[in-house]
This record gives sequence, C-alpha cells and structure tokens, in this order.
Amino acid sequence: MGFTKQDLPVVDMETWLRGTRSERIRPMARHLAERGFGTPTMLYLFYVAKIICYILGGWLFAITTGGIDAFDVGSWWSEPIVLEKVVLWTMLFEVVGLGCGFGPLNNRIFPPLGSILYWLRPGTIRLPPWPQRVPLTRGTARTPVDAALYGALIVGALVALCSSGTGPIPVLDTEIGVLPRWQIVVVLALLAVLGLRDKVIFLAARGEVYAPLLVAFLFGGADIVIAAKLIMLVIWMGAATSKLNKHFPFVVSTMMSNSPVLRPKSLKKRFFENFPDDLRPGRLSRIVAHTSTAIEGLVPVVLFFSHGGPVTAIAATVMVCFHLGILTAIPMGAPLEWNVFMIFGMLTLFVGHAEIGLGDLESPWPILLFLVSASIVVAGNLFPSKISFLPGMRYYAGNWDTTLWCITPSANAKLEAGIVSIASMPQAQLERYYGKAEAQIPVYLGYAFRSMNTHGRALFTLVDRAIPPGRTAEFTVVDGERICSTALGWNFGDGHMHNEQLIAALQQRCGFAPGELRIVLLDAQPIHRPTQQYRLVDAATGEFERGEVLVADMVTRQPWAHDVPVHIHSAQSAGSV
Repeated sequence: MGFTKQDLPVVDMETWLRGTRSERIRPMARHLAERGFGTPTMLYLFYVAKIICYILGGWLFAITTGGIDAFDVGSWWSEPIVLEKVVLWTMLFEVVGLGCGFGPLNNRIFPPLGSILYWLRPGTIRLPPWPQRVPLTRGTARTPVDAALYGALIVGALVALCSSGTGPIPVLDTEIGVLPRWQIVVVLALLAVLGLRDKVIFLAARGEVYAPLLVAFLFGGADIVIAAKLIMLVIWMGAATSKLNKHFPFVVSTMMSNSPVLRPKSLKKRFFENFPDDLRPGRLSRIVAHTSTAIEGLVPVVLFFSHGGPVTAIAATVMVCFHLGILTAIPMGAPLEWNVFMIFGMLTLFVGHAEIGLGDLESPWPILLFLVSASIVVAGNLFPSKISFLPGMRYYAGNWDTTLWCITPSANAKLEAGIVSIASMPQAQLERYYGKAEAQIPVYLGYAFRSMNTHGRALFTLVDRAIPPGRTAEFTVVDGERICSTALGWNFGDGHMHNEQLIAALQQRCGFAPGELRIVLLDAQPIHRPTQQYRLVDAATGEFERGEVLVADMVTRQPWAHDVPVHIHSAQSAGSV
C-alpha cells in the first residue's frame, strides 16, 4: 500500500471484463488475501486522527465537571461521573455518524457520514420496528417531529455532558458524585421514542451498549458499578458465544489480510490454507479465532471475580491487548471508538473499582438489568432473523443477515429520483473517482470481500436464481449495505435495515416495474441450526422463492465458487418480467 495511492489489483482490463463474475472475483480475492484493499496509509492516519479527536472530546467534557482538575488525570480517571460522561459522549459520537460506519472504509466517500445529515431532514426514510403494534409509529417518512426529537437527543446529551455531579457517594469513594438522574432519564426517553419511530437511529446510537450502561447510572451507590460491570460482561460473553461457529475464522483471515499493522505479505498468506489456490482460513486463522474467542469469553469472568491484585492486573492487560488487536486492524465498518471505550470502561470499572462486587449489592435492580440484557443476547442468537446482530451481540462473528440487490439501469434511475438522500449511489461515486471502466475493480473487490466471508458464496449463488434467465447483463449487483447507506443514512453490516421493510418503502416511492429490481435476502445462522434461510424478492411482485443453504456447504468452497447447493422450500412465478 502507498501513502496516498491505493494499491489496486493489476489486470488486463479487456480480458478481465470479458470474464464471468466468478472469473473476475478470483484475482480480486487473491489480492485481498495478500494485500487487503490496498488502502492508502494516509487514509488510515485519517482514522487515527479521528480516534484522537474522540479521546480529546471525552477529556474536554470530563473537565467541564466541577471538582475535576484538567491536568491531574490520575485523580479523576476512575470517577463514576467521568465514565458516565464517556458513555454519553461515545453514544453522541455514534448517533451523529462519526463512529461506526464512517468514511471511505465503509464505502462512504462523499460526504463521509450520513446520520445527522439525514435525520435532521424531513422526508428521508425511517423504519419503525413495530409499526403495527406501537401507536403513532406507522409510516416510513421522517416528519419535522422526528427531526426535532433527534435534535432534542443531541441537545439533551450535550446538556448532560456539560453538567457537574450531585455530590458525595461514600461507597464509591467520590466527592463529585454522578450526573442528575433527570438528565439521564431525558436522554433515555428520547432514545426510546426515537427508536420506536426509527430503529436505525437506535442501532446507530449503539443503544444495545450505551442505553443499559446509562440505566445503570439510575441506580444508587455500589449498584451503579455492579450493574455497569454486569453489562460489560454481557457484551464480552455475548460476543464470544456468537463466535462459536464455522464463520468466525473467515472473518479473522480477511481482517488480518487487510490489517495496516500486519505488513509482510508472507505472513498475511499464512492466514489462508494454501495461497493462492485455497483461500479458506488456514491453521493460523483458526488458532487466532479460537484463542480470541476464549479470551473474550473467559477473561472478563476473571476480571469480575478477582477484586484486585495481580490477577486483576493480568486480566486487564489481556483485555487491553485484545481490544487493541481489533482496533489496530482498522476493521471494515470502523468500530474504532467502541474499542477505545471498552478499554476505558474496563479500566474504570474493573481496575478503578475492583473491590466492588456482588457482595455489595444494595438492590436486585442490577441483576434484573443483567437478566434482561442477557435474554436479548440469547434470543438474538436463537432467532437472528428477528433480532439485529447488534442487540444480539454478534459482533464480528461472521454470521450476519445480508442482502444483494440486482438493479437494472431503469431501477437505478428511479432510486436516484425517488428518495431523499445527500449522496448518490455508491457505484456513481466510484465512477466519478476512478472512471467508469476502472470503477469495476473496486466494485469487484467489494464482491470478493463479501465472498471471502462464508455467506458470500451463498449470496452470489442465489443471485443467479434471482435474475431472470437471459438478462444477467442488464443487472448490476449491489451490496445491500450500499443501498442502506444511500437510502437510510447509516449502515453497519445489519441486514435487518435493508430487508422487506426497506424494499416496501422504496417501492412506495419509486414504483419499480416487475423484473426491474430483484433482491437476495440471506438470514444469519441460528446458533442451534446448521442452515441459513434465504428469500428471493421482486420489489414489485414480492417474494417468489425461499429455502435454505447448509453452512457446511459454504465453508468448503472458495470465494469464487458460487455453486452452493440450494434447498428450495417454496417457489412461485416471479411475475411478469
């Protein structure tokens, strides 16, 4: 990779463009395995600068607190109110679009964020989670009231961030105390109302992490710390449990090949079975996957029960290294600040307040909060088609709901004209940057990245079933994440945001004709089943096929082998094409 220039695959364009989709993906997959996306070093430094700005922002809000000396960090780093403000600051950073899903590493070139630019704008699309059950949430158009509520959430968070504590809490060894409860209640209430009106905003705020941590600060005394520790346990152990699958080693091999820290090509190749012909995860990928899963699942338990001393110090060091390992890989989707937060939260709670444990409980509320959070994680792993991978804590498990959209030029024109957005379709952005023909290379790098994960093999197999016979050349295949980015203003790998609900909202606005827009929807694998369910949908006429694929069939194939056996449950005419 160069400092300012992307290291793209070198191909004979004329020959390469004549190849089939699989033939075009093969050199892209090999390039990814050896060099990653070839991202310029300057771009990685841009993300590093963003992390520094996030840290400085948290520090600045911390020192607005009465009783905190700006430069005597050692005296206040473990103050409960500082953690409380870091939670609020990180949630705010995320919900305005500066955190996960930001910038070119998430294929968001210009502008580099959506979120706040969409959600303060009436007329954009919103997706209520339960419109038929929750009153006053029907419809998919953002109203001035929705924009005002979103603005109120930002203001409410800023007010709390600039406030001081309520006074001494002896059991927590603090004279400053925590923020007034009413401020936290206001933020949580606004987030809840917004989430019922638009699930995308709740997910973008990383509500599954920061909302329960804010709830912990509504408790009193030692219960604050105990509840926060229990939520951190749910996050770590939930994520570890979801990685007990056949998908995760594929995530590791792909992430390591794209790491800006892991430079030697010879080392990158070792993460694969036999580069360049067999790009399944190799032994090194499996070792890293199983070791990291064990660390994430077991070390937090040691932290929780060790209560200080050398054991706590060693466990804390291991967890710092664990999160730094993710952070320095600069993974796709860029969940960077979240990892910084997890390091700070772990040090504050498990090191700064190591002595506080279950024996200090003052009420049953922390246990109830833990049970509710853990139950959502369990349900998310048992029924992934019903619960987003975020509250299900299936972070980077390689097991996600995904979609591919097959779009004709006429459908693309209707999308551009029919939705309120601030950015053109990703394909158009790439063509402006690379040129029309050369833009196919980053497009196919994206296909290869999807195919390097297990679900990609099934998705591209199903694309050939979704496109009407004889019309393959008419369609451009677009990752659902890219549609989600343009239509909703935020995306982070969650297929729940670009499923039938978004398809219906777009059909209402764009009026696609039968055969203009076809979508492949692939559900994640339930933890207790060996299969993944799929659906094929025509935007105009609805679902025309559903079935399942076996995970065992996906993990044995190469990224360019799109011949996964399909087990059809039901099929019907797709309507006029």
